[in-house]
Amino acid sequence: MSFRPGLGISDFRKLRTSDADYVDKTRLITEVIEDRAEILLLPRPRRFGKTINLSTLRYFLEKSDEDRTALFEGLEVWGSERARTHFQRHPVVWISFKDVKFNSWTLTFAALRTEIQRMYDAHSYLLDQGFLAPTDAERFNAILSLEGDEPLYTRALKDLSGYLARYHGEQVVILIDEYDTPIHAGFTNGFYEEVVQFFRALFSSGLKDNPHLFKGVLTGILRVARESLFSGLNNLIVYSLLSTRHATSFGFTEAEVSTMIDGEGAQERLEAIRRWYNGYLFGGQVIYNPWSVLCYIADEQQRLLPYWLMTGSDDLLRDLMIRRGHGLTQDMETLLTGEALERRIDENIVLRDVAQRSDALWSFLLFSGYLKPLEVRVDVKGMTWARLTIPNREIALVYEDVFQRWLTDALGSYDELERLSSALLQGETKRLEQLLSVLLVRMVSYQDPAGREPEKLYQGLLLGLLVHLEAQYEVRSNRESGYGRADVLIRPKQAGRPGVVLELKVLEEDETVEHALKAALEQLRDRQYATELRAAGADPVHELAVVFDGKRARVVKG
Repeated sequence: MSFRPGLGISDFRKLRTSDADYVDKTRLITEVIEDRAEILLLPRPRRFGKTINLSTLRYFLEKSDEDRTALFEGLEVWGSERARTHFQRHPVVWISFKDVKFNSWTLTFAALRTEIQRMYDAHSYLLDQGFLAPTDAERFNAILSLEGDEPLYTRALKDLSGYLARYHGEQVVILIDEYDTPIHAGFTNGFYEEVVQFFRALFSSGLKDNPHLFKGVLTGILRVARESLFSGLNNLIVYSLLSTRHATSFGFTEAEVSTMIDGEGAQERLEAIRRWYNGYLFGGQVIYNPWSVLCYIADEQQRLLPYWLMTGSDDLLRDLMIRRGHGLTQDMETLLTGEALERRIDENIVLRDVAQRSDALWSFLLFSGYLKPLEVRVDVKGMTWARLTIPNREIALVYEDVFQRWLTDALGSYDELERLSSALLQGETKRLEQLLSVLLVRMVSYQDPAGREPEKLYQGLLLGLLVHLEAQYEVRSNRESGYGRADVLIRPKQAGRPGVVLELKVLEEDETVEHALKAALEQLRDRQYATELRAAGADPVHELAVVFDGKRARVVKG
């Protein structure tokens, strides 16, 4: 029988009682119970099964009048005697912040209050029979009525876990899904300090030295502990995607995907899935993107599409890579051409650091699922280093989309991008001058004509052309040290097509445009790139010198 994906079902009971098949990840329950840490943070990229795993924990551990044995019989966790001693034993506090992503603190705080209200409403039976003291009942009702100030809500986890522990006579399990979604929204939309301050108080109150706590499990994309979000939580352990523990709990393994693919052409289909959705390495284990695999299997035409890309926003990625310029580097060109980079990795992501430091970008891209670690090593100083590369075809499309959209937006339309490509390949200097000047007007400030902005300009130009022309051309750079110069080679993959070499220069102080153009032409001749292109079968070959003068570009042909 073919595998039946439960696409979009994130509730464990609903999945198990439907006609969908379940990939058994219940070993996670046993590992959480056996872990010495009271609080576990399990950061993974989006759509890698975080919510369904937390839901599975909830249905197993949550005290309930409903007998849930049938949900777990036959699964791996049912074979653990220690795990079964905690089956349906603990009151569970569940809250999810996955939908709290707004563009202002006012809207975000309103949404946070609503989520906390839902958390309390699930335990409104505590108000029955006068169990709560009058002051406790007053606070409880204030939350149910969406009243009260911010401090009332920041102590909500602590208060509720105390009420539940007294009522049930058992320690409490706290499950928090996608804890960092509001933090990402705050960073992107300018209310970062407010949202971090709220969560710092909420987690410190509810998770630090809480005598009523049995286990706390949080999921999200990033660990942000260095920002004192989890200040003083000595009982917190983080298992990132570099950790060997829980390595296969999120995403699908090769063996799991193999069991899903059967019938005619199964091996060919598996090879295609590998190219598109495989390539992640969690704790050294090869992992497939589960969302994309399930979407592919569910698709009647079995189309290989960027399903993961289509279900999320790339606003934060674009902000860091394009607006702040951290991705407009030769390093990104290296990755786009299939090579690897070795970079230092910091598991404590500080979004403010990522915004200000290009080196912190690599950690962000790794833990967000946009890169994979081919090799990981720890140096003598205890620093973690990884050889990073793009995992698969699906993620390559994410980068290609970002850089092509950057160039398209800068030029004003896709038609203008086509005109730019045509002008390059046909060696039309006047039209190229016009279009490059449009880029300068939109991207370069008057105050910084020779600094980092032109560097961003031509590196963005290079990356945009690299992905726009990739079907028929190889676009590469061979840069000199320092700002202001870059050689760009556009080499055809098929003989008989045009080839282009560009020498780009920023006009220096007290230098004339004519002198700069002459120098660029001399460099073109000295490096003899035209010979290299002709040897590759390019015909004709256009040697173009480009000088950026303020907000104007000058182009001459060699």
